[in-house]
Amino acid sequence: MEKIWLKNYPANMPQEIDASQYGSLVALLDEAMRKYKDRVAFRCMGASLSYGELDQLSAQVASWLQAKGLKKGSRVAVMMPNVLQYPVVVAGILRAGCVVVNVNPMYTPRELEHQLQDSGAEAIFILENFATTLQAIHARGHLKHVVVASMGDLMGLIKGALTNFVVRRVRKMVPAWSLPGHHGFGQVLAEGARQAYQPVSLTPDDVAFLQYTGGTTGVSKGATLLQRNLLSNVLQCEAWLMNGVDRQAFPQLNVVCALPLYHIFALTVCALMGIRNGACMLLIPNPRDIPGFIKELSQFRFHLFPAVNTLYSGLMNNPEFAKLDFSSLQVTIGGGMAVQRAVAERWKAITGKPIIEGYGLSETSPVATCNPNNIEVYTGTIGLPLPSTEVSIRDDDGQELALGQAGEICIRGPQVMAGYWHRAEETAQVMTPDGFFKTGDVGIVDEQGYVKIVDRKKDMVLVSGFNVYPNEVEDVAVLHPGVLEAAVIGVPDAHSGEAVKLFVVRRDPELTKEDLAEFCKEQLTGYKRPKYIEFRDDLPKSNVGKILRRELRDADLKKAA
Repeated sequence: MEKIWLKNYPANMPQEIDASQYGSLVALLDEAMRKYKDRVAFRCMGASLSYGELDQLSAQVASWLQAKGLKKGSRVAVMMPNVLQYPVVVAGILRAGCVVVNVNPMYTPRELEHQLQDSGAEAIFILENFATTLQAIHARGHLKHVVVASMGDLMGLIKGALTNFVVRRVRKMVPAWSLPGHHGFGQVLAEGARQAYQPVSLTPDDVAFLQYTGGTTGVSKGATLLQRNLLSNVLQCEAWLMNGVDRQAFPQLNVVCALPLYHIFALTVCALMGIRNGACMLLIPNPRDIPGFIKELSQFRFHLFPAVNTLYSGLMNNPEFAKLDFSSLQVTIGGGMAVQRAVAERWKAITGKPIIEGYGLSETSPVATCNPNNIEVYTGTIGLPLPSTEVSIRDDDGQELALGQAGEICIRGPQVMAGYWHRAEETAQVMTPDGFFKTGDVGIVDEQGYVKIVDRKKDMVLVSGFNVYPNEVEDVAVLHPGVLEAAVIGVPDAHSGEAVKLFVVRRDPELTKEDLAEFCKEQLTGYKRPKYIEFRDDLPKSNVGKILRRELRDADLKKAA
């Protein structure tokens, strides 16, 4: 496919990026920590960490790992939410030449054990709030070293002690745990300070992260992300999102980090791109606490705000959010799931800024396409391919389709992973002979080069031979003023093969199924209309707020049985 999207690139946007200026992520970190050493790098719960402190503390973590015998390429797991220790630990692991294995802190013991076994992690850094999960499997001996951190470790003596007391005793957020032979985070820093950190020679082709997929499509697999994959995507995102931002008016960018940094979207767009630009990043450990989140935002003049559709919606449903000062907001980027028109239009009305929807996957480090940051209204698309990125729409035989025809979205670019960790067969299934990654998403490219997702292949509902794409039905449902959230699945139907079932969380408790069915009838042709509607108190979501249709399908099948 001809790169027709280039003709619609914003002014001054490069068609290609060059990541060769850095040999590794460590080179990027070193540059930023020297250049911005006196700036605040991260803020969390009233405490802060400067770039100079990030440099010093991460070197101590690196030297401790080296003293424990971990070599270049050794895998080290990190199981933490957005706390100050997270960037210190990740920078330290990278500087030691090791590979970061990000772990969702909400994992069950079974999920954690699979990831530790699959990655071959030798060590783990874990917040004590989640230590009981590790305790359940620790005796099986997957790890050589366990480091346990507490919430207040980097908050200073008095504030740290007070924070730990509240977390442990008042809020009771730390279940009892026992991990014989573990190391305390403070102990690691003290021991690391007595060792000399030895810089490690790294190349662009060395592995930086094993980023495990969400597991919603089967067994969780580690996307092998090389140094050059992340470096490329940081520079691609910077070129795209910072285009047109007045850096004279905002010499230090303020970035909201509400999405968990262990998720690839936040890791790249918040942490790594933020560090590269000398930004101040506001860490939100628990974005589900909307009142607390809004209170933090009220004390922070934010410029860049990455999030997912459900988080934007949750914020706007609190009346205090609209009272915030949005005069400094430059870019709002939505990813991780589809941004719904109703949410985007409401956000624009409240903040004065549009949500710039992007698209990507763990396998693409993650951003592959994005709407330009100069759009004024919701486009309903995932935008244009980023610099150095190609998109090809292909059929089931791997043949490229014409403009406007729906097929599998395939991506080629420097941000595409090296493959799935130790899974050559599964890697071969998702990579084309000419180097494109097959996303499993169905989409089209229009004549302007904009990419539009129709839906996941596996989520498509087949009604009497007609394709029904859940996103379309969900987008219609949430336009009803009485609907807060919606999700669609296909259910077996004797007459049509499958029928559409709509799950709804009500905004208006008086909303009836009949009212909603009539509304959908006005918006959707016959075969797309929900045959079944079920009201629920909530919908199952992943750690970043993505609605899990698979869980709804599984629950529905059990109920039918």
